[in-house]
Amino acid sequence: MRIVMMGTGLFAEPTLEALLASPHTVAGLVTQPDRAIGSERGSTRQTGRGMKNIALEHQVPVLQPESINTPEGVGALQALRPDLLVVAAYGQILSRDVLAVPPHGGINVHASLLPKYRGAAPIAWAIYHGETRTGVTIIKMSISLDAGDILAQEAIDIGADETAGEVEARLAPLGARMAMQVIEQIQNGTVQGRKQDQSQVTKAPKLKKENGIIDWNRDAEQVCNQIRAMQPWPTAYTFWHRTGQSPLRLIVNRAKVSPVGSPPDYEPGSILALDSLPYLSVTAGSNTAVEIHELQPAGKRRMTAEEFLRGRKPQAGDRLGSETP
Repeated sequence: MRIVMMGTGLFAEPTLEALLASPHTVAGLVTQPDRAIGSERGSTRQTGRGMKNIALEHQVPVLQPESINTPEGVGALQALRPDLLVVAAYGQILSRDVLAVPPHGGINVHASLLPKYRGAAPIAWAIYHGETRTGVTIIKMSISLDAGDILAQEAIDIGADETAGEVEARLAPLGARMAMQVIEQIQNGTVQGRKQDQSQVTKAPKLKKENGIIDWNRDAEQVCNQIRAMQPWPTAYTFWHRTGQSPLRLIVNRAKVSPVGSPPDYEPGSILALDSLPYLSVTAGSNTAVEIHELQPAGKRRMTAEEFLRGRKPQAGDRLGSETP
């Protein structure tokens, strides 16, 4: 079959590479326009070799429209004469006109166990909400967001300390393998789909910077889930409030639930001034506590908490919270 791949970022790259290694013809790649480095903020997509680079290495035509749904975009897609669209983390909702171009329509490689976590950031929201399992679902594309029939689905466990970026890196090759299996079934006429259970639908909207601010009133497990979920973007962050000094912004990269918890008379966000510990201990909701093991102060490099605490001994009354508590 003649296949047009549509995707951006690390999650999509193994699928493109699998298509290029297959007997199918990759008629083109549709990917997001090149962006200046500064404008990449706001995207959760990690980049490996780069979709455009991979395609050009194999002399595959590359389209980078601001919107594939314009008449010009649809016309450019028609010129590639695809039999099937294969979509993975493309970043644009496809119109009815786009899906009507190939005879076999399109399939989407989605990083969740649909119908849970429909949307742009399924891995992050699964971890944020404390899920212990996620996976990949291949769906027949429809006009509604991530609502098409399920053609294949496989689950994996989420490691207790895994970040969203680390889980994405494991799901990407799984999605590629599953996509190739479904494409073979489409070609052979054996593909079968099942409807999604509408009662189980949950949303995974695009992440915003404010999703990273830590609310220390949540319990320690929820805080640690948020820290893992916000990697690689927007990252979880908080502000260290010290008497007589401006709040210091801290990105929190790695943290664990403290087995000790916090004293019941401490407010959430209080820094526990425990001597000789290689981590920063912070109270959270429900008399729990978080051990911060790795962080990045504003304007500084990423470092261990032990490095950070050299010369920054917490004082009584120091606490973490929003910029303007």
